[in-house]
Order: sequence, then structure tokens, then C-alpha cells
Amino acid sequence: MKKTTIKDVAKYAEVSPATVSYVLNGVKKVSDDTKRRVLEAVEVLNYYPDFTAISLSKKKSNLIGIMLPLVEDSPASVFKNNLYYNEFVSGVESVARNRKFDTMIAGVGNPEECRNWVKKRNLDGLIFLGMFSQHLYNELKALNIPTVLIDTYEEYTNLFDNVKVNDEHGGYLATKHLIDLGHKDIGFVATSLISSPVDTKRFEGYKKALQEAGLGLDKKLIFETKDITFDNGLKIGKKIVNYNRKLTGIVTVSDVLAIGIIKALQKQGKQVPGDYSIVGFDDLTISNYTTPSLTTVRQDIIEKGKTAGNLLLNSIESIDTEHQTVEMPVELIIRESTQQRN
Repeated sequence: MKKTTIKDVAKYAEVSPATVSYVLNGVKKVSDDTKRRVLEAVEVLNYYPDFTAISLSKKKSNLIGIMLPLVEDSPASVFKNNLYYNEFVSGVESVARNRKFDTMIAGVGNPEECRNWVKKRNLDGLIFLGMFSQHLYNELKALNIPTVLIDTYEEYTNLFDNVKVNDEHGGYLATKHLIDLGHKDIGFVATSLISSPVDTKRFEGYKKALQEAGLGLDKKLIFETKDITFDNGLKIGKKIVNYNRKLTGIVTVSDVLAIGIIKALQKQGKQVPGDYSIVGFDDLTISNYTTPSLTTVRQDIIEKGKTAGNLLLNSIESIDTEHQTVEMPVELIIRESTQQRN
């Protein structure tokens, strides 16, 4: 079936193609009667404008991109393994839709791939989640499009807008909660304290709480795993069960890891919180429905996505063009996975 063109609409409405374009773009150069005929033709012929051609002619696509870290070479795996991204993207998309922008999602393979994707899709702006290398910084700087980074701490990222949470305070709140419950041997589960600035900040909060309580840092209580996945939480949980030191409290950098750890402990006949008290980080929706429900450090992930979306669209539309870093608050949510040490 042949695709309806603007010429077909013009012929049906007995006007010129330019008049159809005026109506569709809201240009006030036509009478109400002409506008009515054009819109009727559009509906009858089921006409959809060629947005690619429009974006090229206007040099604006009304399209923003969200770049996610790749897991198993697929962005889909990111959503499957970590529900954080689902909630974040829903926040961005709701803002974009309300402001008449569409959203595209892709995974980050390498800096050149990122640059090519932005150019190919003629994106008006980009939201970037994940590790932000100096090489990638140079590529995006050369593109010269509005960009919002999420949870970055490197100095060279100051060129872009940034949305983050108070990660250090979050690590502190989680650890202090366990200390206040009488726990002294408290483990810390991270992805990588070398390559993840976010985890490093949360670890600083962990160390601060220990120091305030007069508790020494035992490096043997630090556990690292490459990625945030439920399976990696299971693996860490098995390590903890087989650990011969008296470990009773666990602080994690992610609800997903915490839930995996709890599952592994339960499979080994351990009680949470009877044998181990565990604190997550994020307050994903699912954390309220696990057994036990998860004590966690809450960041409003959907609101974080909305904030990032508004920063980006304001920059695209030249509103408040000064680069900003927005630090969102965190709070401790106490549920059933922690209790007073016996």
C-alpha cells in the first residue's frame, strides 16, 4: 500500500502542499475553513508527516537519547538485571512526552559508537548513565549538544549538567543504622571501589560511620562484584555464608544485590534478619514486597529521571542554560531486613 504524501493531502483538501505544511506546523497564514479541510484530509487519508525530513529541515528532531551501560551486549539486559533503569527511564519519558519530545534508548559500546548514534538519529540532546571516560567526554564535547550526566564525579564532567544523590551520606545512614542496632562486624558489598565513583562515595560514608563509632575498618569484610545483578548478589551471599568471621551486618550499594544476597542466605538456612541484618540502596518498588521487606537507603529514582529530563529539555530550549549539578537527597527506609543484634 502506497504511503500517503503531503501532495495527496493537498489534492484532497484542494490546497497547495505549502498550505498543508502551514496547518501542520501551526503557522497562522490560513483561514479556519482551510485549516478544517486540511485536518479533515489528514484524518481521512491517515497521513503522518515524515519526521525525519522535518527534523533535517528544521535542524531539530524533538528526539532525545538515553545512553545506558551495556550488559551482555544488550540494553535489554540492563532492564532485566537492574530495575533501577526501568524506574529512571520512566521518569525521563514522562517529562519528555509532556513536553512533546520522543525518547530513544541505546547501549554504550564505545565512544565512537555513541557519537555515531547521536549523529545518525539527529538527537537534540542526550542523557548518559554509567561510567563516563575522558575519551567519551571528548567525543560528546565535540558533538556540542545538550547533555545530562547521571551520578558522575570526575572533574572533567563539569562541562555538562549532572544529576546525582548524596551517595556518601547514604552509605553513612545505612552503616549507622546497623551500628545503632548493636552490630559491630559490618560488611560492605560494592561493584568496584576502583572503577565506580558512586560506590566509592558510599564506601566513604560507611567508613565515616565506623570511625564515629570507634570501630576499625576490616578490609576482609569488603566484598566486590563486577555488575549489579541478582545473580551476583547470590554469589556474594554464598561467600558470606562460607565466611568464618563473625559478620552480622551487611551494607550494599544496591537493592538488587541485597535481594540476591538475602536469597542466597535463605537457601543456606540462614535467617534475615535473625542471623544477618541487611541494608540495600535505591528503594526500588520491589523492595517493599520481598520477604523480608528490605531496609534501604531511598533515592527517588523516578523523580531523578524527571529532573534529568527537565534539565536536558531546558538546555535544548535555551532555558537556564548555565550548567547545573543537582544533588538529590537520600533517606533511610527501615523495614524488616534489619533488627537489633541478639
